[in-house]
Amino acid sequence: MSPTRAFRVAATSARVLTGVVVAAACVAGVVVAVPLQWPTVTHEAAQADVTPLPGDTVLVCNGDFRAIGRNTADSLQMVPAASPRLTVDGSSEAPQSSLLSVEDLEGSGGVQRLTGAVEGRTAPLIGATESVSLAEADLSGFAAAPCRPASTESWLVGGTVETGAEDLIVLTNPGAVPSTVSLVAYGSVRGSTSVIVPAESQVALPLTSLASGSDLPVVHVTATGSPVRAVLQSSQTRTLDPVGVDLQDSVAAPQQHPVFPGIEVFESDGDNSRMAVLRLLSPERDAQATVTVRAVGESAVVREFTVDLTAEQPLEMSLSDLTPGQYTVAVDANEPVLTGVRIQDGAGPQSDFAWVMPAPEFDDSLLVAVPEGPAATLFLVNDEESDAIVQLETPGGGDPVEITVPAGSSASVDIDGDTVYSVNTSGPVHAQVAMIAPGALAAWPVWPTAGAQQSITVYP
Repeated sequence: MSPTRAFRVAATSARVLTGVVVAAACVAGVVVAVPLQWPTVTHEAAQADVTPLPGDTVLVCNGDFRAIGRNTADSLQMVPAASPRLTVDGSSEAPQSSLLSVEDLEGSGGVQRLTGAVEGRTAPLIGATESVSLAEADLSGFAAAPCRPASTESWLVGGTVETGAEDLIVLTNPGAVPSTVSLVAYGSVRGSTSVIVPAESQVALPLTSLASGSDLPVVHVTATGSPVRAVLQSSQTRTLDPVGVDLQDSVAAPQQHPVFPGIEVFESDGDNSRMAVLRLLSPERDAQATVTVRAVGESAVVREFTVDLTAEQPLEMSLSDLTPGQYTVAVDANEPVLTGVRIQDGAGPQSDFAWVMPAPEFDDSLLVAVPEGPAATLFLVNDEESDAIVQLETPGGGDPVEITVPAGSSASVDIDGDTVYSVNTSGPVHAQVAMIAPGALAAWPVWPTAGAQQSITVYP
C-alpha cells in the first residue's frame, strides 16, 4: 500500500470513529435529558378567592298538633288539638317571627317562621323548640321537636299504618314560591304520591294515603321549586285508650355510622318486646350493619349483633332484652343506612312513646332550646380518641357548666326546661335532648348549625 492510500484509510477510519463517538454522546445526552425538567411557557389565568356572604338564618316550626277522625261525617278532616309552646332565643337578639298559613286546618293559629338577619358577614345562631302536652279522650302524651331549616331532600324513618295509629306527614314551605313534593314509601308495599305545598304555607296528609298495607314504612321526601320542612306527627290508640303522641323530625340522608346518644329502656309489666325497637333500611344496596350498645357513661359493650339488610326492605330489631336503663346505640354499616329507635314507657293508658333519630356529630358553637315539659337530660357521646370538654351556658349569664366526655364513651347532665343553652365543645361530639316523666316522653338530636360559607375561586 502506498503512503498516500495508507493515509486516506487512516483518515477515513478516524472520521468513522469520531462519528460513532459523537452519535453515542448524542444518544446519551438525550437519555439523560428526557427525565429532566424542560423549560416551559405557561400562562396562569387571573383568579381570586371570594367568600360568599351568608344568608339569613331561617327556621321553620311545627305549628298546631293535628287531630284527625273527630268528625264522623268526614273522617279525614283535621282540626287543631293543641297549640305549641315555643322556647326561642338568638345569639345576638330574639329572631323575627312571622306566621305561615295553614289552609287545610280550620282554626289554626299558623306556623311560626323564625328569621335571624345577617350581621356583617356572620349569620346569627337561633335555638328554638316547640312542645305540646295532650290529655284528651283521643290524644294523650307529650311531644316536642325543634324548629329547623327547610330542605330539598329528607327521610322520615318512623311511623306505622297499623290499627290504632294516626300518623300524618306534615309539610311546611317557608319560601316565596310553591313547592312540588314527591313522596316515596319504602316497605313491604311500595307507594308514591306528590303534593303541591303553596308558598308560605303548611299542608298535611295521612301516612296511610301513601303507605297503606305496608309494614315498617320509611318515606323519602323530595321537594322542587322551594325547600320544605318534613315532620311526622304520630298518635296511638289501643282499645279506645290513647297511648301516646310524638313529633318525629326527618333526617337529611342515609349514613354509615349513625349514633343514638341516649336511649331509655323502660320496664313493662306485660310484653317487653316493643319497649325499644330499632328500625333499619338500606335504600340502595344490600348491606350489613353491626349494632353496638353501651350503657351511658361506660365504654364497655353491653350487647353487639350484626344485621343483614336487603336493599329497599326495612327491618326492625327489638332492644327490649336490655336491662332497664340508659344506653348509647351505635350502628356501623358497609353501606349508607337509615335508622330510628322507637321507645315507649308502657303499654296501657297514661303511657307515651317517642321516635328517636340519630344525632349528627358537631364541633362548632350552637344554641339548644329546651322547652317546657318533663325533666330534661342532655346526653353526649364522644367517638374520638381524646376527651372532649363540653360547656353549657345560659344567655342570661351565670357560671357555665362543664362536662367531660371521655374518649370512646358518653356522659349525661340534667338541664332546665324553658331555657336556651349556648353549647361549646373542645372536640367533635354527638348530643341528644330527652324529656321524660310518667306518661310524657320526647327525645330529639342536637342538630349542628348551618356550615360557615367556604371560599370559592373566581376566574374573571
